[in-house]
Amino acid sequence: MTHSTASAPSTPVVARTGEELQALRPKLGRLALVPTMGALHAGHRSLIAAAREHAESVAVSIFVNPLQFGPNEDYDRYPRTFDADLAACAEEGVDVVFAPTVKDMYPDAGPDGIGQIVTVDPGSMGRVLEGEFRPGFFQGVLTVVNKLFNLVRPDVAVFGQKDAQQVAVVRRMVRDLCLPVTILSAPTVRDPDGLATSSRNVYLSPEERTSALALSRALFAGADAAPSGPAAVLAAAGAVLGEAAHATPPVSVDYLALVDPATFTEVDGDYRGEAVLAVAAWVGETRLIDNVPLTL
Repeated sequence: MTHSTASAPSTPVVARTGEELQALRPKLGRLALVPTMGALHAGHRSLIAAAREHAESVAVSIFVNPLQFGPNEDYDRYPRTFDADLAACAEEGVDVVFAPTVKDMYPDAGPDGIGQIVTVDPGSMGRVLEGEFRPGFFQGVLTVVNKLFNLVRPDVAVFGQKDAQQVAVVRRMVRDLCLPVTILSAPTVRDPDGLATSSRNVYLSPEERTSALALSRALFAGADAAPSGPAAVLAAAGAVLGEAAHATPPVSVDYLALVDPATFTEVDGDYRGEAVLAVAAWVGETRLIDNVPLTL
């Protein structure tokens, strides 16, 4: 089930259940999976393009996972645009779209919760940065990704570098649990103004979007200071975010951290090598994350 780039787009097969996936799987050959929560944008398209380079067939999962949302987060208002997502997948030559319901993924789900007793513990990696500010987030991510791997049975899975900590935690799960999946990451896609593409960008008013540009400006300033060492990186990025705290509307920072890309532990002042400069901040009622890889 491979596609020629010269052929007209054809609608992907939509599978709703694990049983439907199992019936399709023998026809798909070497398979790459792009896990998403829908609301597909240019960043997702870049992941699909990367996936097609590494497999005969591409599957995209579309599932807004309730297990990774906290009680006061935006699960109910998270954008759900399935028809547009399916059209985007057709344009990108996707073979299969897996779009389960909550009941399909969590059979014991009910009015009191999703009924999931056994979950995947992300360990110490999942309790810093995003894990600190969003308790239970990576437990939810790893649990659903593990389920997707078991249902889709991909040879390769592609994630975005924009969610760098997520990529690192998934890689560690695959390594520690001996899962037969190769994890690839694709570079962050940015809009022309520098803002990292995100499904949550639709929440931003024009004024909030202008303020939000401070995130990428801070990261680029930090990366430019990399030759001078970790302290200079954090100082340069922090200066930009300090100014943005007084913008209208203001940018409220959850964290700015310079970390080891494999473990997401913060580096010390003498660190040399590959690192990730990561930021999370609120603009209005929207929480945004971004990062840049750099070499010290």
